[in-house]
Amino acid sequence: GMDELSDIHLGHKTITYDEVTGTGKARISFAEVALDRARDYAAEDADITLRLHRAMLPRIEADGKLAFIYRKVEMPVREVLFRVERNGVLVDAAQLATQSHELGQKMLELEERAYREAGQPFNLNSPKQIQEILFERQGLPVKKKTPSGQPSTDEDVLSELAHDYPLPKLLLEFRALAKLKSTYTDKLPKMVNPDTGRVHTTYSQTGAVTGRLASNDPNLQNIPIRTAEGQQIRAAFLPRVPGNRFVAADYSQIELRILASLSGDEAMLRAFASGEDIHATTAAAVFGVDPGAVTPEMRRAAKAVNFGILYGQSSFGLAKALGIPQPDAAAFIAAYFQSFAGAEAFMDEVLDRCRRDGCVTTMLGRRRAIAGVRDRGRRR
Repeated sequence: GMDELSDIHLGHKTITYDEVTGTGKARISFAEVALDRARDYAAEDADITLRLHRAMLPRIEADGKLAFIYRKVEMPVREVLFRVERNGVLVDAAQLATQSHELGQKMLELEERAYREAGQPFNLNSPKQIQEILFERQGLPVKKKTPSGQPSTDEDVLSELAHDYPLPKLLLEFRALAKLKSTYTDKLPKMVNPDTGRVHTTYSQTGAVTGRLASNDPNLQNIPIRTAEGQQIRAAFLPRVPGNRFVAADYSQIELRILASLSGDEAMLRAFASGEDIHATTAAAVFGVDPGAVTPEMRRAAKAVNFGILYGQSSFGLAKALGIPQPDAAAFIAAYFQSFAGAEAFMDEVLDRCRRDGCVTTMLGRRRAIAGVRDRGRRR
């Protein structure tokens, strides 16, 4: 944030938003702030932004790769995002209202089923009441505790319990529908700009340390696609011109292709060059079977192995993801690295470099500071 950057790079403590508007119940809107106070706050924002630019730009220019990211990636993308934000997206408010009612009905049905499973009515939005029902009345195993020492009822805990017990599964379904209803079907129609008739999100280039875009107010990047309800919400977004269509384009196995390119792993490069199904290839390697003998279940497991290992998953995490014993997961990882030794060498080299330099750098030169990188031995 600008306040922190000002402190770090300029040694200047800025006037904060909370200082101007107050906090808690005493907070006022910015429109109510005295004119001279609002003037000082706004003028300082403009001044500090310029001063930060002057202080930081020479450091960016001194690093050729960072200068490339700034000049050739971030600044051109800024113009594209500006147009996208201004154009907005058309939504069918009437369709969303219908969906909101349908979601409400489904939530009521889930609520009734949850009451029957619990043997009594309770507030499905109350962690305390859920805690009492699950762990005191039904005696379900406590998987994790909160900082205050109480049994946790977070999503990870409920997901684990849902494998063996019906009530946690109902609670998860209820939460998923409630989130869709409050975040999208109820909220989106209220966010339609009356002048344009469209919803205008804000895309941030600096919201994620990886450089990935972040969408907020509203977030249009996280609408589920795997559920029927999520697909219905997506169907309420319309092209600007009747008769036009939205086009979705995606890379095929892009992360694994990049790993193959960066690592130079011969087996991976050969698989992609010959048009093989990389997940089937991995399945054949980790299960020790011929490619023609790979089953759909083997391929699904290999897909989890491919992406899990790529992002540093340990045998414990892989075992949990696949629902298998940890020794079996460790054997999968060992077989994977035996087949793709070049990928393992590359990942080890990246970890060593990060441990030494305190950061990693992308192909284009984007830099990300990372502290506390674990030792190689802890990966498995």
